[in-house]
Order: sequence, then structure tokens, then C-alpha cells
Amino acid sequence: MSSVFAVGGGSGEAVAAERARILSALLGRVDELADRAVAAMRAEIPAYAAQADDFFPDVVDQVARHYRTNLSSLLEERQPQPEDISFARRAAMRRARAGFALEDYINAFRVGQQVLWDAMLATAGDTPLGHEAALSLTQPLMRFSNFASTHAGRAYVEFQQYAVADADRERRDLLELLLAGEMPPHGPLAAAARAYGLGQDARMLVAAAVPVDSSNGDTPHSASAALARAGVRQAKTLVVVRQSEIVAVPALLPGADPLELCARLEAVHERLRRDGLPLAMGIGTVAAGVAELPRAYREARSALQCVGDDGGVAALPRLSPFEYLALHADDTARRIVDPRVRAFLDDDRARGGMLIATIRAFAEADMNLRVAGERLQVHPNTAQYRLGRIEERTGRNPRHVSHLVDLLVAIALDDAGIALG
Repeated sequence: MSSVFAVGGGSGEAVAAERARILSALLGRVDELADRAVAAMRAEIPAYAAQADDFFPDVVDQVARHYRTNLSSLLEERQPQPEDISFARRAAMRRARAGFALEDYINAFRVGQQVLWDAMLATAGDTPLGHEAALSLTQPLMRFSNFASTHAGRAYVEFQQYAVADADRERRDLLELLLAGEMPPHGPLAAAARAYGLGQDARMLVAAAVPVDSSNGDTPHSASAALARAGVRQAKTLVVVRQSEIVAVPALLPGADPLELCARLEAVHERLRRDGLPLAMGIGTVAAGVAELPRAYREARSALQCVGDDGGVAALPRLSPFEYLALHADDTARRIVDPRVRAFLDDDRARGGMLIATIRAFAEADMNLRVAGERLQVHPNTAQYRLGRIEERTGRNPRHVSHLVDLLVAIALDDAGIALG
């Protein structure tokens, strides 16, 4: 059997004997060293420090088993095999199930290895022979650490991928039930619904989104992760990627304002746009219970059709019926608008939209010229002059209700046309 050790300048037999002394001494202290390693993990790794005391006996046992396997294989001068550390796979899955990040789990291997190495140096002492024996153990120790952490990390990732796939299936199954107007009566899906704050009589919104750039396959999954944190004062939102479509079903807490939730979804949309992941998103009106979710989803899909090619958010809870009808108007409605009014709108928008703003302010002030002037921060005579200019250019007198409605409809249709691109 070829040796796993590199022999230095000293006598091979003497170094081997010293090495055996060091390894045997460490094997006799495995339990003590494992306790020391776990204490170091709790001190250096926040994820471990956050655990309750009943979590750590398992960790101590795992560290001790790794130490015994490592030291025994070194004493026997053989390479460790995967079956020697089969126990690590089960431990990796337990850590993944407990929610540990892979980074923290692998960091625990580093801490454990450092404790063992420090103990080895202390046991070797200050003699030249002890130094040479310790030096010959350096590479085998590193090989075992890499070997063990690689196998454990692979098991961790495999379990995490399985858990993610299983969670994806669970979310998909739950969403399909909800969009059919049904609540799962019991079992894992019912528990998942409760975790998302979804219940038979809960108030909910439905948002449907699609990537503006369909060539970026990462967008749906990146966006879904961001949307999952968009809920108001709650940990997570049910979000599912259905092919290229993203569907989110955030719950509204009692007394919560749906406009606040719309604002949070819009903020997520804007952050994704800045990050180079633009979306087109539609948000339906509030579903008062699970039975109304199919209708809310259809509304979200309908609102999505109102978003332009460059992306954006069409949130129905923010729209008045008038604005909604304008968004869904066909080309015929736009052609009915007087050409003079269309030309006026194009010209005024190009000049900054001062007269359009005057029409809106006059309508919002219930045709009160003084109040409109205050809102526009101009003298009433200036507001009156602007109304005269509008009448000259459009043939519509804003002081007449029917003419004012014509102008407002034309503006709304024009806004919708701009939004639709």
C-alpha cells in the first residue's frame, strides 16, 4: 500500500512513529475536540449561534464522527472512501431541511478543520520531529476536508434541489386550486395556504406579469423571488411561474388598504426595471374570498393587456371606471374623437401639457374657476384665459358639461394610447 504522506528530511520510521503518536493522542480526545469545535461554530457563525441548545448534540456527534474517520484513515495510511462518510449525507439533509445556507454549512467544516489543526500542532510540540510529523499531515488533512465537504455539499444541494422542486409543485398545485375558486380542505396544501395568509374568506389580490424581454430566461424566476417578498407586513406571498407568466396572490390583512399593496408591487416592479428585468404587470381588483379569485385573475390578465411594450403596471384598484373604459376602448372610439381635439392634445403635450392640466383641474374643481386656479397656482383670470384658448382650438367650451366630458374622454383615450405604446 502506498503511503498517503510525503516524507521530509528526517528518518521515515521516526516521523511515522511521531505521526502515530500525534494521531493516537488526538483520537483519545475526539469528544473534547468536537465540543470545542461546536463552541467555535456557535461563536463564529451567526446561523449556528441562533440555534437552540437541543440542536447541538447532533452537530457534536457529526464533528466527532468526522474527526474519528479522518484520524483513523491517517493512522491506517489509507485514502478515505465515500462509504466512510455516508453519515454526512443524512446530516447534510438535516441542515438543509433546517434552513441553513450552504455557505454556513461549509463554513462549519472550515471551523471544525481549524480546531483539529490547532490541536494537532499543539500535540506535535516544538521538537523538529514533531514539526516534521505535523507538516507531513498537512496535505492529507486538507484532502480529507475537501473530500468530506464536497460530498456533504453535494448531498446538501441535492436535497435542496429536491425541496425546491417539491415546493414548486406544492405552490403550483395550490395556485391551480385557488384559481379554480377552491381552497384545499386539509393536508400539506392547506398548511401552505395558511402559511401564505390565504383563507376561504381572506381578501386577496391577483397580479399577473410577463417579462418584457422574453429572451432572458432568468427573468421569471428572479422576478418571482422579488415578488414573494412584496406582501404588506407579512413574510411571503404565493408566487408561481407558469411557463413565462408570473402569478402572485398576495393576501390583505384585515383593514389593509389594497392601494398600499399595489404600491408595494409597483415598487418591486420599479426595482426590477432598474436591475434590467422589466415586466409588464396587471393587477385585478380585490377578491373577497377564494370564490372570487378566478374573476380577479381574469381581471389581472385583462389589465396586463393594457400595458405597453416597454412594460409597466396596470393596477385596477387604482383606476376609476372611466379610466378603465378608456384603457379598453377600441380604435373606433379613438377615431370618433374630433381631429381638432386630437391635434390640440398632440400639440399641448409637446408644449408641456399646460392646457390639458387646466381641463383636468377645472373638472376636479367641479367647474369652479377660482378653485381650479388655486390648484393650478394661477390667478382665476389666467385660468379663464386658458379655457378660452381651449375653446378656440378645439371647438369645445369646457364650461358646458357635455363639452367638458368630450374633452375628458379624449384625454383619457389619448392617455391610454400612450400607455399602450
